[in-house]
Amino acid sequence: MKKYILSFVLMAMGAALNVYAGENDPVKHGNAIRGHVIEKETEEHLPYAAILIVETGEGTISDETGHFKFKNIAEGVYTLRVQLLGYATQEKKLTVSKEYTTDVHFAMVEEGIMTEEVVVSANRNEVSRKEAPVVVNVMSAKLFESVNSTDLAKSLNFQSGLRVENSCQNCAFPQVRINGLEGPYSQILINSRPIISALSGVYGLEQIPTNMVERIEVVRGGGSALFGANAVGGTINIITKDPINNSFQVTSTMSNVNGDVWEQYMGANASLVSKDNTYGIAVYQSYRNRNPYDVDGDGFSEIGKLNMNTFGLRAYYRPTQFGRLNVEYHTTNEFRRGGNKFDLEPFETDITEQTKHVINSGGLSYDLFWNEYKHKVSFYTSAQHVDRNSYYGAQQDRNAYGKTQDLTFVGGGMYVGNFDKVLFSPATFTAGLEYQDNNMHDIMAGYNRDLKQEVRIASAFFQNEWKMEDVTLLAGFRLDEHNLIENLIFSPRVNMLYKPSDAFQGRLTWSTGFRAPQAYDEDLHITAVGGEGVLIHLAEGLKPEKSNSFSGSVDLSGQIGHFQTNLLIEGFYTSLKDVFYLQNVGADAYGNTLQERRNGSGAKVYGVNLDGKIAHGRDASLQAGFTVQQSRYDELTYWSEDASVAATRNMPRTPNCYGYFTFTAAPFKNFDLSLSGVYTGKMYVPHFAPTDDIPAGFPYTYIQKDELVHTPDFFDFNTKLNYTFVLNAHLKIQVNGGVQNIFNAFQKDLDKGTYRDSGYFYGPTQPRTYFIGIKLFN
Repeated sequence: MKKYILSFVLMAMGAALNVYAGENDPVKHGNAIRGHVIEKETEEHLPYAAILIVETGEGTISDETGHFKFKNIAEGVYTLRVQLLGYATQEKKLTVSKEYTTDVHFAMVEEGIMTEEVVVSANRNEVSRKEAPVVVNVMSAKLFESVNSTDLAKSLNFQSGLRVENSCQNCAFPQVRINGLEGPYSQILINSRPIISALSGVYGLEQIPTNMVERIEVVRGGGSALFGANAVGGTINIITKDPINNSFQVTSTMSNVNGDVWEQYMGANASLVSKDNTYGIAVYQSYRNRNPYDVDGDGFSEIGKLNMNTFGLRAYYRPTQFGRLNVEYHTTNEFRRGGNKFDLEPFETDITEQTKHVINSGGLSYDLFWNEYKHKVSFYTSAQHVDRNSYYGAQQDRNAYGKTQDLTFVGGGMYVGNFDKVLFSPATFTAGLEYQDNNMHDIMAGYNRDLKQEVRIASAFFQNEWKMEDVTLLAGFRLDEHNLIENLIFSPRVNMLYKPSDAFQGRLTWSTGFRAPQAYDEDLHITAVGGEGVLIHLAEGLKPEKSNSFSGSVDLSGQIGHFQTNLLIEGFYTSLKDVFYLQNVGADAYGNTLQERRNGSGAKVYGVNLDGKIAHGRDASLQAGFTVQQSRYDELTYWSEDASVAATRNMPRTPNCYGYFTFTAAPFKNFDLSLSGVYTGKMYVPHFAPTDDIPAGFPYTYIQKDELVHTPDFFDFNTKLNYTFVLNAHLKIQVNGGVQNIFNAFQKDLDKGTYRDSGYFYGPTQPRTYFIGIKLFN
């Protein structure tokens, strides 16, 4: 691990020494762009601004004096986009000629709220967030730093409508819920590709480090159905870091949980770009080691042991001005274990859940433009292989070992055309074909499970986006041929944007979706209840689950004195037919508890998301979000095999109210602070009684029969302080520290001992944690 970090540092420092090499080369008189970036109020030079030629994707950064240059640009009309953290994005049209150098100047306006980020999750094309016909919320690297997040699971709570929970007391199996719908209702993409399989989704949120992520785009509801009609709850699109300039960063953080156990994190990033932007590469490496933590002193962990190494890269090459070849690769090697007696082999313990993952994934894509960049074709392919060795066992079971192999492949092509007129207005037409294949083989001899599952989906999608003066209308559909569903699946979507000004956007969305009758992430995880394993299997004749989703929103931006403000109000309604639910159905021949995935009559999920932001330049910024919702089955649904346990219409593990806030401030030069918090409202959580008789004299007591517990609410409050030492123009050191979950808001009624229900776990995922860190960057 240390040699990887050292090699990154040496390579990155070499990049830093050459970052401005060649900046003084003379620009030829023609086929060139020369520019200057300044701050509007003070007219000071702005270094490190990112400048992009939108049509070609070619980019550079401004130097110490705010100047930048592009050479060897073909004649034509181009759009130049300038972005710099803390300033409003600007775009200008310009003409490049072979006869002269084109000069352009940008006077940047300070902005505390980023409302014009470029997103791709709305319609598969790059578009300003304000122009997108679907609400796309963006989570940036700045947010990850302010809340001290090292992985995806710790980040997603800071967005309204999203909530991350741990579903297992032993191994901390995380899942994200969007608008109240559990994890399998949502789709997680990496660079717009559906490469996260059911198996890799089990622990996937913790296996994605934030130092590989440029931003996360979130579409709540089914408004982004072109990425897959199974995105019923929503889409989380992870955009990895792209090489833009020569840079490096090394971070190290030490955390201590409640003064008892330690966690170490180290991360490194480096980016290299050629002088003429013909090629570039961005690499990252992260290392994480967490010791197990026992919250209630019963000898069993609530936070498991974790050791993880990740490495990845993203690179591009431009063979011509009109083409770009992209390649990416990611690998993760992870060990995690929960339970008790960590110094013994798993089969010598009372409970152990242990997995070893080796994950390799990669992708290749090629984009080709023509006709002055009005048309584009893209071809892409991605693959992921997961090798998992596991132990899910209790009561010194020697046969609870398992092995799983999982291979996912995605390939496709897409065409995008911009036309001056289609029927009644200018329009952008998008069409594509996509094929997905997932082969999984899960063997757990101790549970008599040999599960082979192949999922094949052949898809076609079409959409047209009409752009009128104040209105954008998007209509499209997706066709899916799924090998586990008899008929072809037709999933239409309609979106409308009303934008009379930059300060107001109104949106309406309707879409449909489905979930196939297949094994999902939680089915591939075995929870221990009462000292026995709990297995999930599919009922005979299980039908696909179908959905209808509606949403409407108003997005308002404005200026109040020196303060910039933004308010988003979004209402949502999702109707589910033949909804999946789990019911205990007794035990198998080996004594393991069985839960069966069945079809219910239906369910409704509806509510309101509120997001508010207010900022005073870069001095101070407050962002908060809150969700009020209902998640209800249409009819009473039985969840326990005990006939005396009442049925319920409430979807379990779904609070009616939840929210978050973040506050950042820079009161002094080189010093900044952040405060953040997450509120989790009351909810109903199933609590299962032990199925075995408890030995006489056992030190812990358990419930006598299954019950649906109405939990308390929680408020998880965090703080972080940073100070940056500027060593020279190209090197800085930041020292930081803080406390997460200051008031130690954590579940108080955990089951204890060998016969505990490890799935009875709710609320904040981490007790009070102190941390201190250092970051070296340019």
